[in-house]
Amino acid sequence: MGDSLFRENVAAWVCFYDRKDVFREFLERALRLKELQGRELSIAEKTNYLVFIINAFQSLEDEVVSETILRLASLQTWHSLSYGRFQMELCLNTDLIKKWKRMLKREAKEVAKRGESFNPLNMLEVKFLRNLIEEFLKILDCKVFPSERGIDRDDVHRDVNGFGQVDDACILYCERFMEFLIDLLSQLPTRRYLRPLVADVAVVAKCHLSALYRHEKGKLFAQLVDLLQFYEGFEINDHVGTQLTDDEVLQSHYDRLQSFQLLAFKKVPKLRGLALANIGAINKRNDLSKKLSILSPKELKDLVCCKLKLVSEDDPWSDRVDFLIEVMVSFFEKQRSQKEAINALPLYPNEQIMWDESVVPSINYSGEGCLALPKLNLQFLTLHDYLLRNFNLFRLESTYEIREDIQEAVPHLLAYINNEGETAFRGWSRMAVPIKEFKITEVKQPNIGEVKPSSVTAEVTFSISSYKAHIRSEWNALKEHDVLFLLSIRPSFEPLSAEEAARASVPQRLGLQFVRGCEIIEIRDEEGTLMNDFTGRIKRDEWKPPKGELRTVTVALDTAQYHMDVSNIAEKGEEDVYGTFNILMRRKPKENNFKAILESIRDLMNEYCIVPDWLHNIFLGYGNPSAAQWTNMPDLLETVDFKDTFLDADHLKESFPDYQVCFTNSDGTENLDPRPPFRISLPKKLKSSSPALPGNRNSTADSMNDVAMVHADSEKENLFVEAYTPPDPGPYPQDQPRLNSVRFTPVQIGAIISGIQPGLTMVVGPPGTGKTDTAVQILNVLYHNCPTQRTLIITHSNQALNDLFEKIMQRDVPARYLLRLGQGEQELATDLDFSRQGRVNAMLVRRLELLSEVERLARSLQLPEDVGYTCETAGYFWLLHVYSRWEQFLAACAGNENKPSFVKDRFPFKEFFSNTLHPVFTGELFEKDMRAAQGCFSHLKTMFQELEECRAFELLKSTADRANYLMTKQAKIVAMTCTHAALKRKDFLQLGFKYDNLLMEESAQILEIETFIPMLLQRQEDGYARLKRCILIGDHHQLPPVVKNMAFRTYSHMDQSLFTRFVRLGIPYIELNAQGRARPSIANLYNWRYRDLGDLPYVKEGKVFHRANVTTQNPG
Repeated sequence: MGDSLFRENVAAWVCFYDRKDVFREFLERALRLKELQGRELSIAEKTNYLVFIINAFQSLEDEVVSETILRLASLQTWHSLSYGRFQMELCLNTDLIKKWKRMLKREAKEVAKRGESFNPLNMLEVKFLRNLIEEFLKILDCKVFPSERGIDRDDVHRDVNGFGQVDDACILYCERFMEFLIDLLSQLPTRRYLRPLVADVAVVAKCHLSALYRHEKGKLFAQLVDLLQFYEGFEINDHVGTQLTDDEVLQSHYDRLQSFQLLAFKKVPKLRGLALANIGAINKRNDLSKKLSILSPKELKDLVCCKLKLVSEDDPWSDRVDFLIEVMVSFFEKQRSQKEAINALPLYPNEQIMWDESVVPSINYSGEGCLALPKLNLQFLTLHDYLLRNFNLFRLESTYEIREDIQEAVPHLLAYINNEGETAFRGWSRMAVPIKEFKITEVKQPNIGEVKPSSVTAEVTFSISSYKAHIRSEWNALKEHDVLFLLSIRPSFEPLSAEEAARASVPQRLGLQFVRGCEIIEIRDEEGTLMNDFTGRIKRDEWKPPKGELRTVTVALDTAQYHMDVSNIAEKGEEDVYGTFNILMRRKPKENNFKAILESIRDLMNEYCIVPDWLHNIFLGYGNPSAAQWTNMPDLLETVDFKDTFLDADHLKESFPDYQVCFTNSDGTENLDPRPPFRISLPKKLKSSSPALPGNRNSTADSMNDVAMVHADSEKENLFVEAYTPPDPGPYPQDQPRLNSVRFTPVQIGAIISGIQPGLTMVVGPPGTGKTDTAVQILNVLYHNCPTQRTLIITHSNQALNDLFEKIMQRDVPARYLLRLGQGEQELATDLDFSRQGRVNAMLVRRLELLSEVERLARSLQLPEDVGYTCETAGYFWLLHVYSRWEQFLAACAGNENKPSFVKDRFPFKEFFSNTLHPVFTGELFEKDMRAAQGCFSHLKTMFQELEECRAFELLKSTADRANYLMTKQAKIVAMTCTHAALKRKDFLQLGFKYDNLLMEESAQILEIETFIPMLLQRQEDGYARLKRCILIGDHHQLPPVVKNMAFRTYSHMDQSLFTRFVRLGIPYIELNAQGRARPSIANLYNWRYRDLGDLPYVKEGKVFHRANVTTQNPG
């Protein structure tokens, strides 16, 4: 039952939360099942049992599971290590010696209490995994090929496909066991002590030498073995948890080989040549195998088992020469670094990977078998491991989508073999067109240290004559950086019969031979004129519509794939792929962004990738889940100006029910008539009354009730709130700030407080609870309290980004500080243009408006008007004439406070402000007129500050420079979608884009990697990450990220967002608890899914919510 729930991605252990003791006993009995069972389990039962254990180890966030299951991966498992391996591990990790001795004392005491003799090998924690591994090896060796039990083990070159009957159930068990070991080694809590056990038994070496590894039915098993080998040698310090650098890995390899050479020189005379050889001559597999082959079997066993102690001499495989050499070579050969492997990987899929069912399964994946895919679960070994898994899965998900597009487009072409024996096409396809000519035009020399070419360029010519106008326009719209695919179609001479077609693979049915990807550099028409140029080579007024029906596209081929293809031609005599292409295929632009995202991930893997220290461990899934919560962060904002957050004093009191609110004036005296805005001194005690809830605790309601009782019994703490009078913003209507009208709930106030403080804030927003209003208020308060900081807004969809952006525009944030990047900007419901070009134009128009105001000010002061010629001259005018007059005015006011009309008579800019709707000064009260004068000066100050900001646009002449300056320097709030962030990351880094805060809406709908990339759109400063706040807002109970392939969803958990993973890890989050969208009867349909979701008062009282929807009324 539990296995079925896991296949459906349903929480399997929730039903046991109320009976934890019973569940622990059940789990204990399940682990001892083979002891308690009086018979040998069948292979199907063993497989199901193994799947149960796999699921248990994948549920470490559940304390009820982890308490029992993690005992199996503890230090106690080292009791089962061979003596040599045990000594080696303790020598490499001397810190564990004390821990080992303490553990022995504790075990001895426990056994003495029970009056038993101490034999650690009888303990479940010691023998469980060792027994499982040995049982697996026995099945692999004897039961996979039941009719061939007597085969000669030393005949390793025998054609394994000639073996007799294959037991498919045993193969499934072996594949599942590989999955089990991969899971154990890819999580730090289980890897730390179990990797030595896997190495001690030499599982990988034995699998490599097994018949199944080389059998045609063992393809998936072989891929899983290679994945296990990768994780066994993963570049990490298992006990500290830090990633090893390339230099550290290389140094470790050299040290190991040097020690071996020293041992060989002293103890093995036959290996004198190996001992004296340079390291470059012996660090490759073939060289090392050749030098070891001179040893006799007895000498080899003595070297491996007694001198090096890599395996136990009691191991039943220790008499096999091939096994001993495999163990030696695997231990001492130089491993290819992960960075080298990923850089050598083509970004575009080819035909081999596209139709490999073990890597890119079909849509009908049932979940019963395993796959050679990485999993996105709770924890990752390092950031590199995180990026690598996401890179592979994203690449394969893109491969699946491309495969579907090919299968959709190619059949419409109706390919056949003509009389000349060449491929021709009877039909047509909207997305694929026959190629007239293909030629490679340039292959550049490799960069230093690489073997692949630095670039490979080709030209593709095709005709659009057979298309109607609207499809022609789609092909004519191709532009730089668009991705195309080159296909080689060669159908069979005779059409396949129905029976043959049913047996044939998809490429065989389509006649598909090769698939290669490429990226457009430029496209030209029949006359060679450049089309769709965005680089500035063709000016707008010189643009002409494309001529003719032939189009020539210059494309960049994948250099890694090209190198592999050319090597195969030279070494294996394979066919020249690049002489066979006859179809050019395009894809829909919105679905074709995969290459840029893959490049961004690969670039991150090649950088020294830094996540902020306060987020690093939590991001990988380790440490205290609440470590990044604002209450545990340094550099807190002690006093926060909440501006228009609170509508009145009662609203503020309602928002802090656990505190006695004390209102004061700016001078510290008590305020008896408090009015907003308010400044609040946030006390340290506020930490304990944070509304954040732990993400994976079922007993939260009980714990919160306990907290409420404690607060009810104790005397309320004082919360000091300063009610201050804001300065007069200015005499004109446009000077007045736009105020908030939302009466935020106490939980929303808690989310706002958390969001404006440093650290990680997670807000779960059920439908209609005001997620967007909360996000906007966080941005508003953050802007006013930290005006020098820049904030990046990310959403999944353009619609959500526009909703958020439109609400920000209605708050007191100047429009000149807002910027919207991406394609959805034109959908904004506003007359203002917030794109880069629109903001640049707005700044230039605003500059002219302000300079004309400066000229008017100069006239009012009877000064020459040329001071408003440029922003620079206006700046001098401000210092010499405006600011100096204001200082003289303030000096004159000192001592004349008793003269009511003094300000009205002496204010130096009275004539400039004579065009206001109402007179600025009354002459009745000095204080009132002085406040109005300060408002007028504030208006002037803002005007000249804007002019100073416009000065850069005056100095920069090109549109691109102005737009880049706006994005990197001017804008304080920059908004874009996660896809745009991934596509343009390289551009952001080159421009020096910087931001301090990240707010992400719809974060539960964004793929994990597309959430991570926006955190790293800027370069590090002196080795430290600049990011101070990360605010994730979403709802993991609603739609997850879209993953089209079911296998990637169910097996690899690719549809798990970062937001959902953080909730599973138990990171505290704030859940908004009052909805205002649906009438209570409708809200009851879904409010059971949330902890304490209620209704806002107007939902219960409003007349509109008591009337039935017109569309649902019964017509009778």
